[in-house]
Amino acid sequence: MSLLELTDVTRSVRLPDDRLLHILQGVTVAVDAGEHVAIVGRSGTGKSTLLNILGLLDAPTTGQYLLEGVPIGTLSNGARTKRRGRDFGFVFQQFNLLPGRTALENVAAPLLYASGRQFWSRTRLAAQMLERVGLGDRLDTMPEKLSGGEQQRVAIARALVRGPRVILADEPTGALDVETGGEVMDLLDEIASQTGAALVTITHDLAVAARAERQYRLAEGVLLPISLDTTSEWVGDVPLVADRSSHTERRLPDAEVRA
Repeated sequence: MSLLELTDVTRSVRLPDDRLLHILQGVTVAVDAGEHVAIVGRSGTGKSTLLNILGLLDAPTTGQYLLEGVPIGTLSNGARTKRRGRDFGFVFQQFNLLPGRTALENVAAPLLYASGRQFWSRTRLAAQMLERVGLGDRLDTMPEKLSGGEQQRVAIARALVRGPRVILADEPTGALDVETGGEVMDLLDEIASQTGAALVTITHDLAVAARAERQYRLAEGVLLPISLDTTSEWVGDVPLVADRSSHTERRLPDAEVRA
């Protein structure tokens, strides 16, 4: 049984002129525990909408979403909120750290909504997570005194401090230089592998996506499996992969499916 499973999921919104805007169209994808899946697409293709559905922030218009075999549509709003806080960690391009709060206070913030041991041990758990991401010496530092890479590490520590089953990363390297972005992805892959969490990366960076075990392209609301490597480039809205065996390049067709 997959940890996450979407089947024929659509998402539509009604515009002010009463027309329907179809954002997602029949999306089907499954993600197992411990698996890294990447979804690529240009701006406006529905990536953030898909992430919001996966993270229980939005509901599908039609179709089914199973979380560990449980249909999300059968859960109350309160139950969905509880599962989102307990089982999901979100990492965004914009770090969204709390101003005027130290790195330690930022990481401990999600534990204010925990219960029992996690709540009472929140300072210790936050310090341990910051140590794990290499910031054990920056506990009392304010966000504005941290580099971009350090701020993203604090954001990652905050996302992971409750031990989520699923890590949703939305353009996690978009505000970073290439080297720092690579370090951040190394960190996400390492922690996801160690904890057995599913990692779903939403990105327009094909080099970042190529790190995942499976890759998908989202275009005009349609999700299709593709195959990327570190040489992949965008040509218009389509990823291009170098075929080094023949020294030629091949354009990925819209419906390239893995065997």
